[in-house]
Amino acid sequence: MLGGIHISSSLPTGCGSGQSQGVGITPKQFAELTNRVRGVKRPAADTVKAPPSGPAAHSILLGVDPSLRGTGYGVIQMAKPHPIALAYGTIHCPAGWARSRCLLLISQTLREVIRKHSPDVCAVEGLFFAQNLQTALIMGEARGAALAVVAEAGLEIYEHAPRRVKQAVVGYGAAQKMAVAKMVQRMLRLSELPAADAADALAVALTHAQESTRFSLSPAKKV
Repeated sequence: MLGGIHISSSLPTGCGSGQSQGVGITPKQFAELTNRVRGVKRPAADTVKAPPSGPAAHSILLGVDPSLRGTGYGVIQMAKPHPIALAYGTIHCPAGWARSRCLLLISQTLREVIRKHSPDVCAVEGLFFAQNLQTALIMGEARGAALAVVAEAGLEIYEHAPRRVKQAVVGYGAAQKMAVAKMVQRMLRLSELPAADAADALAVALTHAQESTRFSLSPAKKV
């Protein structure tokens, strides 16, 4: 007799007609029923945690804002309480230079930046709408030179639209370049305001850093 419930503990002793007519339970079943009557909860089954659904976080990020005459670049390191700018600048190419010479300088400079700081990933600003076909072609050449060097280093490349970058950094998708530069200066605790192209590159890196640490319904496009 257990808590007003009678439990038959007789077990089958044979097969066929020689088997006991009592209701038999195993010792394990008897122990579980005893615990249930006493109010003892069964141990919860082991649960397997699902892997994070967002993109993998990175430690050192390279941001690039491609342009033939002024490609901006920025390298940031994720740290607490705020990210740290390891390097940033603009690859200036005078108007009198041939395009091929500009593309060479872009490649050489970015290759040296990657060699020195060993970033984990690259974030590049996406192309904006250009009404002039010639402008679009020139921008595409600069972008191609930058992407080729980054891919040569074996880095994954993610693209972020200009409006998305401004929204992430400033909170307004149509923000002016000065507003982006000031917010980048504030977020990275820079002593001086970065030049516009360098600020854009740092902003792209910061945008990717934000999105790599949280789930996004529209993740960055991998190039």
